[in-house]
Amino acid sequence: MSKELFDAINHLGKEKGIDKDLLIEALEAALISAYKKNFKSASNVRVDLNEESGAMKVLSRKEIVEEVEDPQQQLSITKAKELDPNYVVGDVVEVEVTPRDFGRIAAQAAKQVVTQRVREAERSVIYGEYIDREEDIMNGIIQRIDPRFVYIDLGKVEAKLPEAEKMPTEEYHVHDRIKVLVTKVENTNKGPQVFVSRSHPGLLKRLFETEVPEIYDGTVEIKSVAREAGDRSKISVYAADSDIDPVGSCVGQKGQRVQTVVDELKGEKIDIVEYSNDPVVYVSNALSPSKVDHVIIHQEEKATTVIVPDNQLSLAIGKRGQNARLAAKLTGWKIDIKSATDAKELGLYEQVDTSTAVEAEPLFDDTDDLFN
Repeated sequence: MSKELFDAINHLGKEKGIDKDLLIEALEAALISAYKKNFKSASNVRVDLNEESGAMKVLSRKEIVEEVEDPQQQLSITKAKELDPNYVVGDVVEVEVTPRDFGRIAAQAAKQVVTQRVREAERSVIYGEYIDREEDIMNGIIQRIDPRFVYIDLGKVEAKLPEAEKMPTEEYHVHDRIKVLVTKVENTNKGPQVFVSRSHPGLLKRLFETEVPEIYDGTVEIKSVAREAGDRSKISVYAADSDIDPVGSCVGQKGQRVQTVVDELKGEKIDIVEYSNDPVVYVSNALSPSKVDHVIIHQEEKATTVIVPDNQLSLAIGKRGQNARLAAKLTGWKIDIKSATDAKELGLYEQVDTSTAVEAEPLFDDTDDLFN
């Protein structure tokens, strides 16, 4: 065993970002395994490594007995007292059992085991790095595509984008650069497995955090996100400071901030609405771009009946019910939309309290000139 080996371990540890002590432990375990395998020994042995000199010793732990029955496990009291007169029967002594040609055999055996331990340690380091990135956004390059996954290079690991997490309106091509949300990191026998998404609502949230400084520093808070990936999303925002316009902050000058997010999501339309603790106001805002006349609250069922002008009914409901569906997801309230005419026929105006009268103007939506 030479000092160069320890120099190599130090270099390897720094290069791979692995604790040197872990590699030394792996080397000791490899040498013990090699000794037991090549010298047919079942002894309780340990390896003593001297990093400064590069020396190696194999030490066997033996019990001191009156008469030796198993030379590999026992040492006579007579020989023990030659080593130290203070030994008594029942003590355990370490005896050097390093074979003459052990260095060559040990080096061969150690190479494979140390390589394996290094690989395991590397995997552990990578897992630790990516587990901290769960629910975070990362940039990657598409490496390959099969029927189940799109494989994306994130730097130290190849992430998997499942079919269900794709945006239905997107096409994926090898070598394309792509932003993804890390949804799950697993430590498996084959190494860390990282799963990512393009359709998760969290991706939209992270994109706004990246583009809007007021969200990043906490001045503006994202309260909720409802998303139908590739088509349309709604996001509610709130600012504790009344002097700050949370919607305007997200839209940006001439719509530049939200347009950057829209471009990243390949044209997905985004409604930005202001959050309110008052469910009447919140539901009204969430149904933007439609105007709302009244909101009737059914607190026990956490449901609402919303009355809109006759000419706003189709806009409030949206294509295939999308606007109402997203508004319900965003607010957490069930929403039943009625036209003013139907509301009169059903006698709903009798339930309307003056406090629920709302004239809600659309805040920012896909009908804005930005998308035209």
